[in-house]
Order: sequence, then structure tokens, then C-alpha cells
Amino acid sequence: MIKSAPRSLTLNILTLFPDLLEVSFSYSILKRAREKGLFNPKIINIRDFSRDKHHTVDDKPYGGGSGMVIKVGPVARALYALRRGEGTGPVLLLAPTGRRFDQKMAQKLSRMERFTLICGHYEGVDQRVSEKLCDQEVSIGDYVLTGGEPAAIVISDAVIRLLPQVLGSEESALQDSFSDGLLDYPHYTRPFRYRGWKVPDILISGAHKKVLIWRREQQLKRTMQHRPDLLEKAGLDHEERKKVAGFARPERKLGHNSRRK
Repeated sequence: MIKSAPRSLTLNILTLFPDLLEVSFSYSILKRAREKGLFNPKIINIRDFSRDKHHTVDDKPYGGGSGMVIKVGPVARALYALRRGEGTGPVLLLAPTGRRFDQKMAQKLSRMERFTLICGHYEGVDQRVSEKLCDQEVSIGDYVLTGGEPAAIVISDAVIRLLPQVLGSEESALQDSFSDGLLDYPHYTRPFRYRGWKVPDILISGAHKKVLIWRREQQLKRTMQHRPDLLEKAGLDHEERKKVAGFARPERKLGHNSRRK
């Protein structure tokens, strides 16, 4: 039987700082996926599509205000060039006004043959890029970044690790936090005892079924303690909801850590 070639994802990224992305795709899992032909990044420098000798891609905003805005023209010409070639797939503009990126979106994008990310910068991108040239705006969180490149790296990493044959074990991606709507269970490795801190006995019991039960309980407990908002959509059964009701959510203060170093 002849095996079919592994599926490859083409990711187009429009950016003003291509070197930043190239470096990120040259390490760890992203590098290995690229070398295996599972991930094909196409990094497009928006400046290459400007039409003046200074490669200008930004200008002052109409109506006044501080900062500069990325012009619609260079972005439009870059997208047109992609569409005349192999295509763009869905075009996503990285912007704080966008839909929050999550594991569900990562899974959806990982099933595509290609998609395109546009990295904003300065004070933002001309609104006509979003309204006329993009399919959706996407945000990775409620905070401000200097540009869209870090967000593009986050999305790329989250999506690529879900591709078949990228991880050493297919189960790894399935067991990640958020894959089933819950946080992941805690992980331990050797040594069994360090400074008097022990690994839970259940994990060396050899009782596989009990280990699975313990891990599920830990998922429920950790999610209740750290991200209770996730439980509403996790599809828990009656018994799991009863367990969750018995877990207390501890008070936590940002920056406070009483653990011994």
C-alpha cells in the first residue's frame, strides 16, 4: 500500500518585520515541522509592495492624532499578489478589536490548507483593510503589543502543533489544556522525591484506570481553581458537576508567591 504524502499547511504572513518571524520559525517544533514539509511559512514584507523609493507603508491619520497608520495600498497589493499565485485562504487581521483566539479556533485553522495573517503596527491599519480585504479580525488577548508579529507567532505555534505528525505523540495535542474545554492535569517526572516534595503515589501505582480517574479529577479541580469560566461549556456529566461543586476556589493575589525557592 502506497502511503499518501503528509498534509502541509501554508501560512502567509504579511509583516513589516520578516526577520522577527523567520527567527521564530527556526527553533523547536516549528523548525521540525517546517523541515518535514508539514508547515510552509510564506513571510511577505509589506514594504515590498510600496510604490515609492523610500518604501513608505504608513502615513498620518486623517482627522489628526498621534502616531502613524499602515496604508491600505501596500497591504492590498500584497494580498492581490498572493491571490494571483497559490491563494490566501481566509485572511485574518491581527487587531485588538478582533475575536479572541482560542483552542477551538486553533483547531479550525489547523484543518485548513492555507490561511493568511496580517500583522498591524504603529497606531494600527487603515480600516479599509479590515472592511474590504479581510475575512475576520483576531486578537490574542486584552493587552497592547507593539505590533502583530508576537500574536502571529502565538497563533502559528498553537495551530502548527495540532497538525498530524508534528508532535512526537498524537495524544500530546489531545491532552493539552483547553483541548477538551478544561485545563490540563499536573505532570511529574523523576526524581520521585525532591527536597521532601513527593510525586503523588497514584502515579507509580501501576493502576492505569485509577491514574486516568485521578487525572480527570485533577483537570476538574485545576479548572475550578484557576479558570472556572471554562466549566460552563465543558460538557460535564452529572457526577463531574457534583465533584466540581465540592472544590473550593482559593483566593489568589497577583504577584504573591509564598512557595519556598
